Amino acid sequence: MQNTAIIRIHCPDQPGIVSRVTNFISTHNGNILFLDQHTDKAEKRFFMRVEWDLNGFAIDADSIEEVFTRAIAEPMQMVWTLNFSSQVPRMAIFVSRASHCLYDLLARYSAKELNVEIPLIISNHKELEIVARQFEIPYYHLPLTKENKQEVEAEQLRLCADYKADFIVLARYMQILSPEFNAQYPDKIINIHHSFLPAFAGAKPYHAAHSRGVKLIGATGHYVTSDLDAGPIIEQDVIKISHHDTVQSLVQKGKDVEKMVLSRAVQAHIERKTLVYKNKTIIFA
Repeated sequence: MQNTAIIRIHCPDQPGIVSRVTNFISTHNGNILFLDQHTDKAEKRFFMRVEWDLNGFAIDADSIEEVFTRAIAEPMQMVWTLNFSSQVPRMAIFVSRASHCLYDLLARYSAKELNVEIPLIISNHKELEIVARQFEIPYYHLPLTKENKQEVEAEQLRLCADYKADFIVLARYMQILSPEFNAQYPDKIINIHHSFLPAFAGAKPYHAAHSRGVKLIGATGHYVTSDLDAGPIIEQDVIKISHHDTVQSLVQKGKDVEKMVLSRAVQAHIERKTLVYKNKTIIFA
C-alpha cells in the first residue's frame, strides 16, 4: 500500500509559501500527489494541504517534522500538522437508542469504504448492543444521569484512552458532553444534528417542521464545542419535501440525510481534509 505524508498548514499570507513547500518536497525526491490551497483575504491567512509519496523520499518519516519545522514552518510562522496515510485513525462511536447512523457507519466500515478502525462503541442505553455484536466490536453500556455525569464521562475518557481512540463520533448520542470532556478531544469529536436547530429545537423537530409546512429538511455534521450544536461545520445537505409528506416520511428522509452527512463528515476527517481556524472548518479537495 502506498504510504504518503500529509501536511495541513495555516499561516499569515505572504509571498513564496507554495514555492517553499513544494521545493522542500521536490528537492528531497518527493512526488506530490495532491495540493489544495486557499487564501482568506479578510483574515490575511493562507491555508494549504499537500500530500506526497514517501517512496524514495530522502528524509525518513521520523525526521520530516524536525526538518520541515526548522526550514519552513518556523520562519513562515506556520501552524501545521503532519500525518501519514499508514496511520489508520481509530474512531470511538457514542450512541443512544437511534440506530440509523450507527448501522450506516458500520456498513461502510465493513465494506472498507472508511479507512478507519472502530475499537469500541459506548452508549447510555443497552438497545444497540446487539448491533455491536453483529460487527464484533466491544460495547460499553454506561447509564448516565445528572447525578453520575462526571463519573460516567471519566469512565468514557478512560475507555477511549485505553482503546487509543484518535477521535469520537456522536452517532445520534443524545447527551451533551461537558466542556471538560470536549477539551480532551479538541476538533476531534464529530456530531450530527438536523438543520432545524434552533428554529425547531426539542425532542420532535420533524413534527414541528411538518406543522410549519417547511419545504426543505437537512442535517449538519460539525465538530463539537462547548457551544451546543454551534461548532465548526464540516458537512451539510438538504432534501426537498412537499405538502404530500407526512411526519413519518419526514422522519425517514431526515434519517437518510443524517446518515449521508455524517458519513461524509467522517470521511473528510479520516482523510485529513479538514482544518479548523476560528470556529470555521476549511475543507480541502
